[in-house]
Amino acid sequence: MVAATIPSRRNSRFFLIPVAALAWLVLAGCANAPYTGRKQVLMVSPQQEQTLGYQAFADIRRHSTPAKDPALQARVKAVGERIARAADRPDYHWEFVVFQDDKMANAFCLPGGKVGIYTGLFKYIHNDDDLATVISHEVAHALARHAGERLSQARIAQAGGLALGIGLAALGVGSGASQVAMQGYGLGAKVGVLLPYSRVQESEADRIGLILMAKAGYDPKSALQFWERFATGKQDKSQIPQFLSTHPSDASRIQNIRTFLPEAERYYAARR
Repeated sequence: MVAATIPSRRNSRFFLIPVAALAWLVLAGCANAPYTGRKQVLMVSPQQEQTLGYQAFADIRRHSTPAKDPALQARVKAVGERIARAADRPDYHWEFVVFQDDKMANAFCLPGGKVGIYTGLFKYIHNDDDLATVISHEVAHALARHAGERLSQARIAQAGGLALGIGLAALGVGSGASQVAMQGYGLGAKVGVLLPYSRVQESEADRIGLILMAKAGYDPKSALQFWERFATGKQDKSQIPQFLSTHPSDASRIQNIRTFLPEAERYYAARR
């Protein structure tokens, strides 16, 4: 017969130390996203976040080829600068670059305002309103500091795993059971925290992006047409369950945009 292991008070106190530290970190990093007011946990400074963004953009530029069409580069820069003025972040070093890759239908905005669009996306972009839809969505990610939020979530997940490991050791849990528990924690953190927050961020970027393009003088209703066209034309038709996806489903995104449009249209009407 194996005697049950009874945790000592000392071990219990030892277990509570990392838990209390984790809770303090979360409370200390509370912030609010612009326009939506959503509560965020941000444990990196804006300066740290922007430095990482500038470094990443420099790396992308080293390994990518800019599009050779000067008219296309100028068009993207002109639309991007209007969106940047609406974003009202003079501390960002805004830059808008088109990269040559006809197979890549994607765009990004790194912390600090570094925006890239791949030529493959232009088969869905029919006019400047469509282009503004893409740029404003990406700029919204930077404006809401989504990269810093994801970095913070990763740190919290790591700290939570460390706290669990210390707690299991303090409670005398065997190494085999401890390993299984830690693996289960990792899966739970990814599915239960990191991925859902990414979907929240994508939806939030849609909402903020609509506002930004409206403030810049672009018709937000065109965003609905663009995303419907993009959803129809995507070659990747794999049906990943939404709870395992980092993006909302196409149907969810389009429905959310319909919900967000009246708010954006008020900004658009106020500008006209």
